[in-house]
Amino acid sequence: MSHTLRRHVLLALAAGALSPLPGLAQQGTWPERPIKIVVPYGAGGSVDAIGRTLAQELSSRLGQPVVVENRTGAGSNVGSAYVAKSPPDGYTLLLTSPGNAINVTLFKQMPYDVRTELTQVAVVGRAPGIVLVRPDFPANNVKELVALARKEPGKLNFGSGGPGSSEHLAGEMFKTVAGIDMTHVPYKGAGPAVQDIMAGHATTGIHDLASVGPHVASGKVIALAVTGPRRWPALPDLPTFAELGYPLDIAGWNAIHAPAGTSRPIVERMSAEINRVIQSPEGREQMLKFGLLATGTTPDELGAIIRRDTPRWGEVIRKAAIKAQ
Repeated sequence: MSHTLRRHVLLALAAGALSPLPGLAQQGTWPERPIKIVVPYGAGGSVDAIGRTLAQELSSRLGQPVVVENRTGAGSNVGSAYVAKSPPDGYTLLLTSPGNAINVTLFKQMPYDVRTELTQVAVVGRAPGIVLVRPDFPANNVKELVALARKEPGKLNFGSGGPGSSEHLAGEMFKTVAGIDMTHVPYKGAGPAVQDIMAGHATTGIHDLASVGPHVASGKVIALAVTGPRRWPALPDLPTFAELGYPLDIAGWNAIHAPAGTSRPIVERMSAEINRVIQSPEGREQMLKFGLLATGTTPDELGAIIRRDTPRWGEVIRKAAIKAQ
């Protein structure tokens, strides 16, 4: 190798050594423009409200506008697929619920793969389900409800937000752990299902606190128990299913994801900022208003939750032969 050629090679290597790695360079300047949080559900719903609250707080922390965009359809698949196919530059994020873990089994064909095309960022909050009955229903607790269901198999029913919804799957799990048979009645959303429980057209249902909290507070429905591993702070006198002998340890969640390939420094920065927002006293209070317990997670912890929940929901879907509609 000539002296001149050797000199050029050394200069090139030196320049490469001084250049930051792509991920570090990206993180060092990020964010330089507005960030978009895609909500794959309709405007005005609980997930949309959570997203807009989170966006407002993140905007002030990151020094760039954070906006919410609703992209609905196919049980959250439309919006989720849009984010999964977006550039992994940290400017397009996804706020979703357990639909990512449910849809893998519920739909025969998925437009994206949650396991390989999305990077996990952080859980915003977790939401247990509450089993409800109308005030004049002849059961004052879960054991009495189970006794009635066993006395007349299939006569009692439970209302959900639709086939494959989290309320539907929770009801099917309740049937399994309690050894009872109840008929599923699907509605176009959780709101109409809860309205029919109050009207007496549906017997019961397991719905999140955001959907039923005001009705429980007003006495229009009676809450019998809560899912999840511990009692809910807003209803400390309400027992868990586990306390009553029914291992229904499930809880919904809302979480932020990014396209696969997003640099680790950006993912960790966004995760840290989200945790700071939701774990502040104001953030915790706001999340409780949305029916969420602001637990917070690391990206790896969210990944573990999805890996745990996907087969659990899949087993329920297959056993109950649930089909997407």
